[in-house]
Amino acid sequence: MYVCICNGITDTTIRQAASDGVRSLAELTMRTGCAGSCGACADFAAQVLHEAMPRNARAFELPILAAA
Repeated sequence: MYVCICNGITDTTIRQAASDGVRSLAELTMRTGCAGSCGACADFAAQVLHEAMPRNARAFELPILAAA
């Protein structure tokens, strides 16, 4: 299913990005262009990304420097 109509990004693309190590919407946008145009899909794209992340990757949401 298409998540980002503006850039033609599907949920499959987002799930693949998650398995490739993408851990934030900002990084997803940089790598795929998803949510980079109008931004209407940003919340849903972030949800799909979060659900596709491996369980151990969600345990330590970064940035760590913000906590320092």
